[in-house]
Amino acid sequence: MGPTGMLPFVAPRQSGPTTARAQLRSPKIGRRLLVNMETTQPPPAPIAATDVRTWNVLCHASALLGLFLHFLGHLLGPLIVWLVKRGDSPEIDAHGKESLNFQLSMLMYDAIAAILCIILIGIPILIALWVMNTVFVIIASIRASEGKLYRYPFTIRFLS
Repeated sequence: MGPTGMLPFVAPRQSGPTTARAQLRSPKIGRRLLVNMETTQPPPAPIAATDVRTWNVLCHASALLGLFLHFLGHLLGPLIVWLVKRGDSPEIDAHGKESLNFQLSMLMYDAIAAILCIILIGIPILIALWVMNTVFVIIASIRASEGKLYRYPFTIRFLS
């Protein structure tokens, strides 16, 4: 111990160009360090339970976009939400698949009803399908907000 009662400072020993100080100055090591710093990404933050429920509701409720974009609006909303958020939680993945399966099934039923419009029976079928789609999407959104997975009726399971 020194006269002040503190440990004396001992400088690190310089043993040639392989010391830590020399390695930091080396352009080869510096480039490697810079590349590693630029390419590494922070781990994703864990998603909160309330966020999961919100995204689950959006998986279903985004199908109501079809009320404004008539051709593929029912598919675009759930598809975008599912593609963006399916890796964040298995629950979001399950709700997104369920919503997409239902919307794909409804699109297929709508196409069949459109063909039946030639013999005029398709018009009431199209109206019934539109009402069913809206009602089932609202029910599924409410169930998703409660934390439950809603299984749509009349659904062909394209995605499993």
